[in-house]
Amino acid sequence: MVTQEQRRRQLAREKFLRQQQRRTAARRKSNVRNSVIASVLGVIVVGSVLSYATGVFKNDDSKSKANASAEVTPSAKPSKGPDPCAKPAEGAVKSLSWKKEPAMTIDKSATYDMKLATTCGDIDIALKTAAAPHTVNSFDFLTSKGYFDHSKCHRLVTNGIYVLQCGDPKGTGMGGPGYTIPDENLKDKSLKGGTYPAGTIAMANTGQAHTGGSQFFLVYKDSQLPPSYTPFGTISASGMTVLKKIAAAGEATGQGDGAPNATVVINKATVTKS
Repeated sequence: MVTQEQRRRQLAREKFLRQQQRRTAARRKSNVRNSVIASVLGVIVVGSVLSYATGVFKNDDSKSKANASAEVTPSAKPSKGPDPCAKPAEGAVKSLSWKKEPAMTIDKSATYDMKLATTCGDIDIALKTAAAPHTVNSFDFLTSKGYFDHSKCHRLVTNGIYVLQCGDPKGTGMGGPGYTIPDENLKDKSLKGGTYPAGTIAMANTGQAHTGGSQFFLVYKDSQLPPSYTPFGTISASGMTVLKKIAAAGEATGQGDGAPNATVVINKATVTKS
């Protein structure tokens, strides 16, 4: 017999899969409409890359929000706790974009770590270099350019799946570096039973294969998801403490999917070779 909790999780998974499909379809229509040479397939494809969106779970249209109320029971009121985070460091987000994936410069056999120095505390991550070299190389490149510095983590999901999403300097869920990277490590041994375990950092995408850009999500509680999102690192115990603090402050909509109440800003992101 399917339990109520299992059914709720199933509905949540079905919801974000439908959201991804609708968002991808809407983005394609927009690209066709806005393309100067809409009849040239290559131009449309490039437009899709440049208009990189969050992909993982996200949807903004009112119809989907109405459906969400029937699929996932929202809180009676927005869950708002005190802001546990400090004021952001002085500085502004850089507007940066590149036409293609950066050349491979990391040592695939070496160990790399990433630190997200956020307003809520440091989140240290051991990167899976050998299993996800393109992803790690991209983050090494982007952090060296200051791409993530002063950017907000724009999304917190607290119902059905449990993630903090970051990596968009625009803070809208629609930003990206201008290029995409291939999916990697989708058969990681940690992804058992359709679950991304707490402590995982993985790439967001558009719902299509090989569409990762710069956006990523941090899993603060085991989350059932299809193995479509590149897992490329493991969050430290102290980093998990920071994540749980952010999650405890809740999200702004009360629907279980919105901007975090905590002021989560990445003051500085760095990748270092151990």
